[in-house]
Amino acid sequence: MRRDWDRRARENALFYVATGQDQWSEAEFYHSGEQTFRGDILTDLDNICQGKNPREMKVLEIGCGAGRVTRALGGYFGEVYAVDISREMVRQARRSLAGYPNVHVVRNNGRDLSALGGGWWSRLGIGRKSQLDFAFSCIVFQHISSREIIESYVREVHRRLRPGGLFKFQVQGNPRVESVPEDTWVGVSFSEREARRMAARCGFEMRYHSGAGTQYYWLWFFKQSDAR
Repeated sequence: MRRDWDRRARENALFYVATGQDQWSEAEFYHSGEQTFRGDILTDLDNICQGKNPREMKVLEIGCGAGRVTRALGGYFGEVYAVDISREMVRQARRSLAGYPNVHVVRNNGRDLSALGGGWWSRLGIGRKSQLDFAFSCIVFQHISSREIIESYVREVHRRLRPGGLFKFQVQGNPRVESVPEDTWVGVSFSEREARRMAARCGFEMRYHSGAGTQYYWLWFFKQSDAR
């Protein structure tokens, strides 16, 4: 997966992040990220912020690519931590986010969040008493053909998210899509039942969903409190 995404990033990173256009200008590309931010974040602040000041929130983005949405997140939230499997995508994201000192971009292993290990989190003030407030992933898990890997990410988010916090993300929801293990472009599909079961196994409540049966199947996973 890392090899394929490094190749895609060198070939045409902006296209492979957002396939709506073959050739993007940087201005158009990051404007499209602002549109995603307005459509999927700003319209959902009650669920995301839950009364908290956005400038005091710590946010995680999984699969940041070249930073298309990350830049908008960094302009709104207090601290943003973004991961991607591709070294080249991370390089381009860091370059585009050089003016955002509150955004931290890290290359991960494509299976979990171990790249953000104890020492790394501690340096940034994320420990047991300072947890993430919100996690987000957009057009990422649709490219992962392993349910186990997707669920691994969900469990990792659960470990770092504060009780009651939201993990809002997309999966492939088209049941007609067929994925194979070595494919790094077409991911495994989820039905509503499968998504709910994954939420329960990982300690989340799947409170909402949207786009079932489509490539852009949104899931709202809220971390259950210890008492629940």
